[in-house]
Amino acid sequence: MKLCKPWEHNLSRRQWLGSVAAGLGGLSFGNLLQPAVADQLKKKNKQVLFIWLDGGISQLESWDPKPGTQFGGPLRAIPTSVPGIHISEVLPKTARQMHHLALVRSLCTKDNSHSAGVARIQRGDPKNRGVTYPFFGSAVAKLLGPGDSGLPPYIWIKPGSGGFKHQDAGFLGPKYGCLAFGDGKPPENLVLPNSISEEDNQARLLLRKKLDQRYAARRPKRSVEATGFVFDMAEQLRKRLDLFDLNKLPEKDRERYGNHDFGRHMLLARRFLEAGVTFVKVNSYGWDTHGDNFNAHMNMVPKFDQAFAAMIEDLVARGMLDNVLVICMSEFGRTPRINGHVGRDHWPEAWSLVMAGCGAKRGVVVGKTNDKGTFVTTEEYDIGHMFHTWFTLLGIDPNKTEYDNDGQPLPIAHPDCHVVKELIA
Repeated sequence: MKLCKPWEHNLSRRQWLGSVAAGLGGLSFGNLLQPAVADQLKKKNKQVLFIWLDGGISQLESWDPKPGTQFGGPLRAIPTSVPGIHISEVLPKTARQMHHLALVRSLCTKDNSHSAGVARIQRGDPKNRGVTYPFFGSAVAKLLGPGDSGLPPYIWIKPGSGGFKHQDAGFLGPKYGCLAFGDGKPPENLVLPNSISEEDNQARLLLRKKLDQRYAARRPKRSVEATGFVFDMAEQLRKRLDLFDLNKLPEKDRERYGNHDFGRHMLLARRFLEAGVTFVKVNSYGWDTHGDNFNAHMNMVPKFDQAFAAMIEDLVARGMLDNVLVICMSEFGRTPRINGHVGRDHWPEAWSLVMAGCGAKRGVVVGKTNDKGTFVTTEEYDIGHMFHTWFTLLGIDPNKTEYDNDGQPLPIAHPDCHVVKELIA
């Protein structure tokens, strides 16, 4: 057995600084959709909440429990608000929201390493076409646009450090990368010094734009567009710093989501969804349970359960779930067989995800695994099937919509996969 190393899940400050410099200086922007298609998509006002449980949550301790079986483990299954659907006992709050959710229990993907799996899953596993495909967040930011919020179209709320992550955008160019809020905090240096008035700041911004125009006049526009975009987004974000102050929210909201990092980050995600951000990603780390799997899940899953159930409840109460696509997943699941460290290893052969909203069918389970949870017994779905399904729910036809990579047409979803019709209402 090969245990994962901590650095497989981390990006150093030096790496981040270098990647930002490379992204702003070197990538291009010639990857546009046909204008008429792009304009039509941007009017749909759809949003995405993408919850990434990094390392691989165990499907057996969450969405596809197998109590009383050889590999089932000590946790029980409990009934949900939908008769006949059971999930793990450590998800009692989510169980009461099951009538709003859809479970997919028949995922079968290929990569069992973090380095390959994370990228493959979030890019939708396109065929090798000699280019780096965008992560789902960047794809949605490109296809749906920023909406009317004036805020960055793709943000990432995560523990640890933040910054601009251009790599997510792949061949779309750094403009479609994500802005990460480390520990849920705004980027540094957004607040104006006391010595600079608002009038002075507006004059500085005007001067910068004029200098940008002079700079771009002698260079390909697409190679300098990202820099101006980052400045513009920073200025808009500066005006909305109130979004980061959770103390302005009712105490009962903070208690419902939980007094822990994931709860605070999910509550912050709700704030940005309410503000109109197109794509909000929330990360939780520590799910790579090669050892002490059961105690780890009994500690972590209840925190997830609290915040996730509160989010679904709030999206429903605010009438937002019809327009917000909620997706929660990892890069793979965990092995049914329990190893010598009382842990579960990587298992892409049969695992689960949960989703909701935006026209997805509610209160359903799609797919099935065998009695031991080792393999899928119904049609196997790869991540390409999920991309087809998610794009369709967002109003984007994956069979008719293409990227234009400097004249090279590229499909937005794997052409060998298809929509999972059982997930479409």
